[in-house]
Order: sequence, then C-alpha cells, then structure tokens
Amino acid sequence: MFGLDPVLTILLIFCIVCVCAFEFVNGFHDTANAVATVIYTKSLKPMEAVFLSGALNFLGVITGGVSVAMGIVKLLPMEALVEQTVYQTVAMILAMLFTAIIWNFGTWYFGIPCSSSHTLLASILGVCLTFSFLPEAKNVTMDWSKAGDIGMSLLLSPLAGFLLTLLVMFLMKVWVKDKSIFKEPEPKKKTPGWIRAILITTCSGVSYAHGSNDGQKGVGLMMLVLIALAPAHFALNKDMDIYEIKAEVVKMKTYTSYMEKTAFSEEDAAIYKKAAGSITKMVAIFEKADTTHQQISTSEKVMLRKYIMTASKGFEKLEEKGYDKDFDKIIVASASSSDYMMFKKSLKKLKGFTDYVPFWSLLLISLCLGIGTTIGWKRIVVTLGEKIGKQHLTYAQGASAELSAAATIAFCTFGPKLPVSTTQILSSGIAGAMVGSKGVGNLRLGTLKSIALAWILTFPVCVILSGTLFYIFRLIVS
Repeated sequence: MFGLDPVLTILLIFCIVCVCAFEFVNGFHDTANAVATVIYTKSLKPMEAVFLSGALNFLGVITGGVSVAMGIVKLLPMEALVEQTVYQTVAMILAMLFTAIIWNFGTWYFGIPCSSSHTLLASILGVCLTFSFLPEAKNVTMDWSKAGDIGMSLLLSPLAGFLLTLLVMFLMKVWVKDKSIFKEPEPKKKTPGWIRAILITTCSGVSYAHGSNDGQKGVGLMMLVLIALAPAHFALNKDMDIYEIKAEVVKMKTYTSYMEKTAFSEEDAAIYKKAAGSITKMVAIFEKADTTHQQISTSEKVMLRKYIMTASKGFEKLEEKGYDKDFDKIIVASASSSDYMMFKKSLKKLKGFTDYVPFWSLLLISLCLGIGTTIGWKRIVVTLGEKIGKQHLTYAQGASAELSAAATIAFCTFGPKLPVSTTQILSSGIAGAMVGSKGVGNLRLGTLKSIALAWILTFPVCVILSGTLFYIFRLIVS
C-alpha cells in the first residue's frame, strides 16, 4: 500500500481506522445536537431527523472546502514529522487519536455534551508540548499562535451562540403574532406548517454547517496521518504540474529580491528573511528536478511543504502589518509589468500545492460522520431536549437556538476559517433560549454544572493524557 513495508502498511491502516472511529464518535456527539430541536418539537420523527442530518453532514464535508482541515494540519509543526522517525511520528498520532476517542466516548456515554473540537485541540497541544521537551525539538520553533486563535474561537463562539439566541428570542416575541410557538408542543396536535418548515430548515443548516466545520477536523486528522506515514504520495498535491509550480516559485524569487528594499523594523525583517529564505530554498530544490514528482525525493517533498507553509505564513503576517503597500510600490518601480497582486496570486497557487485533500478521504470521513449520527444520537439529544431547561423545548426555543448555531458555525467556517464546537454553540444556544423565555430560573443548574465541568476538564485532561500517551508510546518504539 503506497509502496510501504508491511509493518508501516498495517500502522497506516490502523491509524486511518482510528481517525474514522474519532469521526464516528463525533457523529454521536456533535451531530446529535442538530436533531434535538426538531425531535423535541415534533417537527420530524427521530429517524427522519437523524437521516436528514446525516445526509447534510455528508454534504457539508464534501462541499465545505479544506480551510478548517488545513488549520488542524498546521497545528502540528512539520519539524515534528521531519525530526522524528516514522514510528515515533506514529506514536504521536496514535496518542492524539486515542485521547480524543476516549474522552469523546466517555462524555457521550454519560450523556454530557462535550466539544470534539476542544478535545482534539487539547490532544494535539498535549503531544506538541511533550515533543517540545525532547532532544529532537532543539532546532524546532513551536508556534502557538494558531492554537491561540483556535482556542479563542472555541471560547468565544459559545458566548456568541448564547447572546445571538437571546436576541432572536427577543425579536420573535416582538414580531411574531402567533404566540403558540412559545408554548410546549401538544402531544396530539400537529406542528404548524410554517414553524415546522423553519425548524427543519434550521436543523438542516446546523447539520450542513457542522459537516463543513467539525467534519473538516476529521479530514485534517486524516491528512496528518497520510502526510506522516506516506509523505511521498501526500506531502504535496500530485495533481498539480511541477513545471507550473516551479515557474511560480522562480517568479516569486524575483519579487522577493525587490522586496528587500523595504524599510522593515528589526522584528519584521526577521519575518521577511525567513519567508524569503524559504522561497530561495524551494528554488534550489526545483533546480535539481525537471517536470515530474518522481524527480523530487520524499524528504524534499516534506521540506517543500514546510517551506511553502513558512513563506505563506510570513508574507501574510507582513501584509497584516501593512507592508503590502510598500511591496506594491517597490515591485512596480523595479519591474513595471509586475505588482504585488501578482505575487499574491503566485503565493495562492503555491498554497494549493499543500492545502488539498484527496476526494476519497473526504468521502470516508463524511460517511463515518453520517453513520455515527444515525447510531449514537439519542443520549445527547435527551440531555439537550429535557435536561438543560426546566420546561419542554418550545417551537420558538428550538428555532432560535438552531438558527443562531447555524449562523455562528457558518460564519467561523467561511469567514475567519476557524474550527468551532457545534456542541458548545448549540447547548449554549438552548440555554439562551431558556433564559430568553423565563429568565435564569428556567435553567437546570445541575445539568449546566456537569456540562461546564466537562468543558473545563477537557483541556487539562486531554493535554495531560495525550502528552503522557505519546511519551509512553515513544518509549515503546524507540
């Protein structure tokens, strides 16, 4: 398989199975959130809701792009893959996966909504933290900025879900004349058609948004496995023309020679030097190759991936600091036929060489997520529908929570392109809906304490567990 020896082939298959298991349990947890409101408002029968959600999760993974997946891939430094043996890298990946699966399954078993995103982030940071203390990490600079951005999105998105749901509930009370939507569904009474349509639409929206965001995390994990164990095939996009990429890199080298004239601060000069140096190193690799992937060695492919990521990150930082205007003036003055926009186009094309996902992995992850939804939905649904508030979920509460969750997740996926937790956003949204109906006294504090405790413990427990497992597994394979 992919030209690997039998032992590595078995390890690769096992790691892929573990990624699928993580995404399967993710379906238990996060996707169940999407169906809770339509089931408890009797808008759809349980199995109708589950299959609808599973199908839209599938569609979300397939069509949601790869930005969130690449965010997960970039959390693990390429140096961590380069500086270790392949078996030590396997130890790192399995430690992450085992931790995420154990914690997700345990919280699901006890019916506690818990963030798969939070769990995964903590598991990755745990192995990175342990790696940073190892001898192999002496030449590795650990960059925690991406982890900080993701951590902030996980922290703020539930608050956004809570507040947005409160706002939607307030607006519905002001504008909606049919006050029956603020009452509990009657057992023998049909759900009004227009309310049912809204609830089914919002359920569909959350399911699709979940697939396009949370589903991408499984895709990111899959890419980590493939890049680590079969870099010759997956470190770079084999569908892209090497000759075309080589031409773009050579053009970028010319552009960066003009950019040297920029008046950088000391700190920014270091960022520029590192980014431009990566482009120079890429040129050196491509000069030895002709026009085919086969003429670039596996180690060179891994290094090319690292250089592309370093260059793109560096120039993006400089652009954020306003140097793009200086670059544009300097390049135009030096070569009238060129400008900074052409440099950015080349950089974007270069990123396509690393930021890609094989279609079969998208298909596999989406299937696991969809199947997981159909099997393990009930425990979390009961918690959300019956145990967060003291009243049965009303039509208005269900619609406002789902609408807010779909909007928040979609914004984070297609806006800043950051992973967020469907569980945290929707459970916070339902809490906001309960407060919006009858105030804080309408909440079951016992359930909220359990959820809050799980949220608080997720990070330290998963960091410690994944870091410890990595150290133990590494000792076994060393």
